[in-house]
Amino acid sequence: MELLQGRIRDYAWGSRTAIAELQGRPVPSDGPEAELWLGAHPGAPATVDRDGSPVSLTELLLAEPAHWLGERVVGRFGTRLPFLLKVLAADAPLSLQAHPDAEQARAGHAADTDRVNYVDPYHKPELLVALSEFEALCGFRDPAESAAALAAFGVPVLEPVVAALRTGPAGLREAVRLLLSWPEAERVGLVAAVLTADVAGPDAVLARSLAVDYPADPGVLVALLLHHVRLVPGEAIWMPAGNLHAYLRGTGVEIMAASDNVLRGGLTPKRVDVDELLRVLRFEVLDEPVVAPVAVAPGVVTWPVPVEDFALHRVEVTAGGPGARLTLPGPRVVLCRVGKLAVDDGVGTVALGPGQAAVGTAAGGPLVIGGEGEAFVATCGLR
Repeated sequence: MELLQGRIRDYAWGSRTAIAELQGRPVPSDGPEAELWLGAHPGAPATVDRDGSPVSLTELLLAEPAHWLGERVVGRFGTRLPFLLKVLAADAPLSLQAHPDAEQARAGHAADTDRVNYVDPYHKPELLVALSEFEALCGFRDPAESAAALAAFGVPVLEPVVAALRTGPAGLREAVRLLLSWPEAERVGLVAAVLTADVAGPDAVLARSLAVDYPADPGVLVALLLHHVRLVPGEAIWMPAGNLHAYLRGTGVEIMAASDNVLRGGLTPKRVDVDELLRVLRFEVLDEPVVAPVAVAPGVVTWPVPVEDFALHRVEVTAGGPGARLTLPGPRVVLCRVGKLAVDDGVGTVALGPGQAAVGTAAGGPLVIGGEGEAFVATCGLR
């Protein structure tokens, strides 16, 4: 194992306290800190020390792929780390967005020569585990509930959207298309009509909170078509390809396939491509977006997901206890959340404190974690 230095992304929606507190730095930070990236994604690769100088993990993987990744991972994913581990800290809503599936990403990247929508040929399913109370919009809810929510505002111009939703899941595509294609000149009036309606309840509260920052964005209403979930620490949300979602606020550990393909649908000043988003969305009800942890060994839990790109485990160890031993395939990234830990893969031992991370190669043996505290361990999901 070796110490891994992550990279912080300073997106405007980020927190000025969460990541700084995790790493033991002064609070508030100088600016927003939205994500701590712990991986080899070319957008912000983490680094490993070599003779006193930082070397990107991407360079190390390319130089010795079999050593770092192992033959199985190289055979399945090529000479790249197929997952990206993050700490995500949101003080304001992220955009409404969805990600393509693997086939869509390959085809989209090949056709999108300007790299407007598809910056790489990979899919981006993702799992987020809450570290704090976490609020998110994820996946379409029952269209009948959405129809009732929009109808309650009593805004006549929304009647075609309500009518589409009342047809059930078959009407989801038309409802989303109508809202996202709303004439630019009429968007401020639409959102204002919703905000001034004499309506109470959670849907109205959500719409009003989003409209504070996006008073001319029909995404305020698209948000009401989605599950509005509140996670407690330890609960997770799983977002497969094609599911519309937005993280609203909170701190979590996120693991995803290593891709940066994002198709946005609103709640953002960035580019929205309605036609392409409609093409990749899955217009089906997501029955249960929340994933509970599953114990796999004493002090070790995971959140099962149906992909091979990644797996995530949380390990809790106590002082004087036996520690934890994990036999995991391929390369491993370990993040210490609290406490003082010793992480050993049979090749080297690393001491970690809060907010510190380590990386180990596929050449290492079983992972042994001792000390006292909590860690998140990211690996490939190959069985």
